[in-house]
Amino acid sequence: MNAEDVRKVAVIGAGIMGHGIAQSLATAGYEVTVTDTNAAALESVPARVERNLAAFIDAGLIAAADVPVILGRIHTAPSLEEAAAGADVVIEAATENQDLKRQLFNRLDAACPERTILTSNSSSLLISEFASETKRQDRCILTHWMNPPHIVPAVEVIPGPFTSQETIEVVTRMLRRAGKLPVRLQKEIPGYLVNRIQMAMFREVWSLWSKGVASAEDLDMAVRGSFGFRLPSVGPLLANDLAGDETTYVIARRLLPIIDSSPEPSTAFREMVEKGDFGLKTGRGFYDHTPQEWQAIVDKRDRDLLRQLKCSRE
Repeated sequence: MNAEDVRKVAVIGAGIMGHGIAQSLATAGYEVTVTDTNAAALESVPARVERNLAAFIDAGLIAAADVPVILGRIHTAPSLEEAAAGADVVIEAATENQDLKRQLFNRLDAACPERTILTSNSSSLLISEFASETKRQDRCILTHWMNPPHIVPAVEVIPGPFTSQETIEVVTRMLRRAGKLPVRLQKEIPGYLVNRIQMAMFREVWSLWSKGVASAEDLDMAVRGSFGFRLPSVGPLLANDLAGDETTYVIARRLLPIIDSSPEPSTAFREMVEKGDFGLKTGRGFYDHTPQEWQAIVDKRDRDLLRQLKCSRE
């Protein structure tokens, strides 16, 4: 199958990731069918997408006249089998559970036409861990979309040991058509690129917070106002070159032996999670906010990211 043959996409899962993925693909002109076992989540997909699109209008990224056209390309189906029937590409966006993903891939393998490419939106799992029972391992691949998926440009593309080059090309070109930046890995590796890099930073931040070196507010400000401020324009390796690699090397020699290298999250972070403080989901984490305050934070984040997205396209 060629990339030009892809017209219909099924999204399995209507949660935070699923509805945003559906929006991105529908905006690019694909017919998208979404399904979820949670009837309320499935029913709310059009309203959530319409709310997202209103923010895109405010940011000057789409016109108001585009909204009904985009919404008209998004459909819902009550079952996986109905959603997948006739799909050229399926994107599974279920929770990060290997056994669940294996069950879904086996069902998709039985329900989909032979040509259909099966992709999984995962954050750390490997396609070889749950697609090994399918009869189309050459057409199985991971695509790691990042939250919020309708805004963040990068999508990691991670092939399995049996994924064909044709499958990689079709998925990569589909993502480019959707305005995404496909980041292709040459081989499987747990956590891929983004989460491995991000987790290394998180470990040190958690450690500094746990030791009382700085507050959550100051740690976030330090990142946002320094290398985080540069990252939209300059990645870490280019930043090394611009600063002088010999200088970075000297700093690394001094700091690497003393920064946190624990294979476990910091004790204080573990205790916070075990207490049931999950951040936005429960109202309290590193920060403590009311539901209205959390929503205002999310709205501001999305406005800021949309401005960055618009600048990146100019």
